[in-house]
Amino acid sequence: MSTAGRADGRLRIAVIGVGHLGRHHARILATLPGVVLVAAVDLIPERARAAAEPAGADALGESLDLIGRVDAVTIAVPTSDHLAVARPFLSRGVHVLVEKPMAASTAEADEMIALAEASGALLAVGHSERFNPAMRAASPILRTPRFIEVHRLSGFPERSLDIDVVFDVMIHDLDVILSVDRTDVVAVEAIGVPVLTPRIDIANARVRFASGCIANLTASRISRDKVRKVRFFQPDMYASIDYAAQDLEVWRLRPRPGERPAIEGGPVPVTKDEPLRAELADFAAAIQEHRPPLVPGQDGRRALALASRVAEAIAASAWAEAPRPVDM
Repeated sequence: MSTAGRADGRLRIAVIGVGHLGRHHARILATLPGVVLVAAVDLIPERARAAAEPAGADALGESLDLIGRVDAVTIAVPTSDHLAVARPFLSRGVHVLVEKPMAASTAEADEMIALAEASGALLAVGHSERFNPAMRAASPILRTPRFIEVHRLSGFPERSLDIDVVFDVMIHDLDVILSVDRTDVVAVEAIGVPVLTPRIDIANARVRFASGCIANLTASRISRDKVRKVRFFQPDMYASIDYAAQDLEVWRLRPRPGERPAIEGGPVPVTKDEPLRAELADFAAAIQEHRPPLVPGQDGRRALALASRVAEAIAASAWAEAPRPVDM
């Protein structure tokens, strides 16, 4: 589909699903240069109007009403609906950015990728931590990590309770470690506990790559403290990222002939930015520049597949079968 459907050449984009996250899609897209927000779509009319009106966009209740009116859509509906919503657009060559996790299963992810390849549509997945300025600053130096330690803790949400903490929260970090180490995952061990919901609310996973790198990840949505940090250890270098603060520290070991090695480093300057804004800007630029997005469908599928392996490991663990406490 043409990316210049308007006389002024701007990219025509709509947001489908303007709840907790989708409303921010609409807010940002309305301000991106070279983009016009055509519509906000939601089953709840009040939400659609609240997202659409500030940008002078249409408020719609049915995504199929966008056919023929847009060059691209972003999808922020419940995960179980991702494929059904994306299918008519991908099959017509309309570019799609779908929020994480990209689908309810790897089979559904495969169908989305196949549809995009057949029609020539661009398919991007909303793994926003890849666009965190601290992560982007660190990426060029993360060449041979041997150990990765991740903590992502947050309070109990009022959203995403249709999926457990692995697919809701941990998948961000699974995508990040997969982007840093592109070798095969050879082993996964995991444990998880359902605390406030019937689904897993806190989980720990240990992932081993063919390279020898091991990643230890902890994710919780029942913590009193909010923590979003990752540390990378590789020969002669240590890097620490605070996603929330967008801070990066790097420390290196510098040999000194005849003396003990010196440890040098400290905070690295990072230009702050809203990761979601950078993600949506990359999506629009990828369409206009005819290039792949930073997080293509194949990467979203890989993160989903690893999250599924973590969930399977939890299901096979003794904790998953332990009786729930009676008193909370």
